[in-house]
Amino acid sequence: MYAQDNSRARFTRKGLVLAITSLAISPLGHAQNTTDAQKAVSEIVVTSRYTTNEQLNTATGLGLTLYETPQSVTVMTAQRITDQNLDSLTDVVNSAAGVSARAQDSTRHTFSARGFAINNYQIDGIPIYWEPGGNAGETQSNMSLYERVEIVRGATGLLTGAGNPSASINLVRKHADSPVLTGSVDLSAGRWNTYGATADVSTPLNDTGSVRGRFVGHVEQGESFRDLAEESTTVFYGTIDADLTDSTLLRVGASRQENEPEGSTWGGLPVWHADGSRTDWDRSKTIAADWTSWSSTVEHYYLDLIQEFGDWEAKFSVNNNVNASDQMLLYLSGTPDKETGLGMSASPRNAATEREQTSVSLQLSGQYGLLGRDHELTFGVVDHQDDSLATSYVRDDDTVAPVGNFNEWDGSYPQPTWLENKVDIDQTTDQFGVYAATRLSISDPFKVILGGRLADWEQSGPYYGSPRDYGDDNVFIPYVGALYEFNGQHTLYASYTDIFQPQNAQDSEGDFLDPIRGKSKEVGLKSLFFNGALQTNVAVFSILQDNLAQPLIGVPIPGKENSQASIAAEGAESQGFELEIVGELNPNWDLSLSYTNFDVEDANGNPVNTENPNELFKLFTTYYFEGQLEGLTVAGGVNWEGRSYTDAENLVTEETERLEQDAYALANLMVRYEITDQLSAQLNVKNLLDETYYSQIGFYRQLEYGEPRNFTASLNYEF
Repeated sequence: MYAQDNSRARFTRKGLVLAITSLAISPLGHAQNTTDAQKAVSEIVVTSRYTTNEQLNTATGLGLTLYETPQSVTVMTAQRITDQNLDSLTDVVNSAAGVSARAQDSTRHTFSARGFAINNYQIDGIPIYWEPGGNAGETQSNMSLYERVEIVRGATGLLTGAGNPSASINLVRKHADSPVLTGSVDLSAGRWNTYGATADVSTPLNDTGSVRGRFVGHVEQGESFRDLAEESTTVFYGTIDADLTDSTLLRVGASRQENEPEGSTWGGLPVWHADGSRTDWDRSKTIAADWTSWSSTVEHYYLDLIQEFGDWEAKFSVNNNVNASDQMLLYLSGTPDKETGLGMSASPRNAATEREQTSVSLQLSGQYGLLGRDHELTFGVVDHQDDSLATSYVRDDDTVAPVGNFNEWDGSYPQPTWLENKVDIDQTTDQFGVYAATRLSISDPFKVILGGRLADWEQSGPYYGSPRDYGDDNVFIPYVGALYEFNGQHTLYASYTDIFQPQNAQDSEGDFLDPIRGKSKEVGLKSLFFNGALQTNVAVFSILQDNLAQPLIGVPIPGKENSQASIAAEGAESQGFELEIVGELNPNWDLSLSYTNFDVEDANGNPVNTENPNELFKLFTTYYFEGQLEGLTVAGGVNWEGRSYTDAENLVTEETERLEQDAYALANLMVRYEITDQLSAQLNVKNLLDETYYSQIGFYRQLEYGEPRNFTASLNYEF
């Protein structure tokens, strides 16, 4: 329906004819179990700019569409990322259905879904693991590297192995898939003297186009709404796709992102004054010094070899990811006096981290016949190693200067004298998994998905002075799903998914506890409208954490002094529902709307994980004008979050106090005008109404303010 030109879709008159033809032949555009004519048309029709009918591997590995997957899956398309000017992974999470982000300081964010932290990620479907709030640029991943982002909510252990029953985020790289020279150049300027440039070029590397290359470069630098803060980001990415034969594809690529900030914060602003009353700072207030920085470098290297034979495909992949950071930081804590500003203490830090992950995987997928029907099967093997190293310098406490009057803090604080270097963390984590899944076509409308993973997980090495050597072998992770389609456009589905998380806890006999099990159940209804251009999903879910370690007060671990044994118990349970509507209302009008509501309680019925909102509403809609206003596109939306809070002890009164962020909404606006077929100008305004809110409150009994109104103007040239 759309002529795709470097990820920016334009509605064409030819596309309208195809759309009308497809509506006449196949009102719902669903190719499965249709005639050959219907299948031919459905292959021509591309769904809307904000959703996709592509086959995705993020949830099951079976190459199913969103409509065919028995879980809640959201795809943030290239056009959506462009329209909302979503620069980083954190920006994407803040705008995607069912997930939320929470700041820890100027550098780190944690992501959450359905009441649990997200620590499972994939790049082109290959699992990687990031600690929540990773300190080496993980949540700052720049979107110039990726074609789209896929988010599967619930437990995802079938493909990702160990982790939390929250969600898995799959970052889909840009690939060299164009046999002709094409590309784009973007120039941008924004508030706080922020300037950026992005180039994305694809080109054939031989006469036939069987060998193709793609290069992406991105640079951005500017200041911030926080005092002293500056940001500098540089991204380079190169990839080659080579058709070795008609059925063999080789992909190799490498990327590097450098983040070089200044005036970085570590933690947040104080919540209380010395008299126990609450503080009220300007949003520009900072705890940084003029020498603090939390720089990071993220490198990715990959090789994919894909071989097709008949109805089957084999994919061999090698991925290497290195996340490193250098930290020159200052942590300020205490309760400053309202008048004098005295009462804060300083804790400087000079440290470095490096995390290298290497994955080797082989996947085989295809169709097979059984009892007169066609079915799908996937089988995979993944070997993953994760090496983490963290070092820090010992400081000379005699050279740590007093903070002085925090009310007049300007960052002119001296560095202490740094002494010898020491190793804090030196750990190796090995994961090995074998998985398989099949989709059984019981009848034309009824499909059943059965799958499982057999997983090993081992971790060893020192962690802040304590040796760790534990893990679990032969953990079985089941996957069960069922889908029933009726009226040709609605599918009722149910699924049970599982995930595990090893735990470093021992019982009264000295044995390590079984891993925590995250058990996710989901029932929903998926529907297609307007030839599949508009898709909806309504889901009800329940997630239970089982085998969570609880302390046995007064019972030591045999052979370990000053230790405490544990017992496995039922952990937190999350129950709720989600609604998502995404796609086209008509060929000129795109819509993305979602609502999420859930409650998370521990085994005693007490609310847990309340620092993240349990109610989310997200809306973004875009309209392409015709007639005299042709070339003009206007878009707007709102991200609304319900109340979140943390109960903490007031540092002065020693009484429990609720640190709360009330429900708030951030409005956004976009206007774009196509000056010519190749040149367009765009304006984005975020936090249009200049809402004052906390990006976090309660983390280490501190607070961070969210970004005030921000605007970015850009020019885009396509060729």
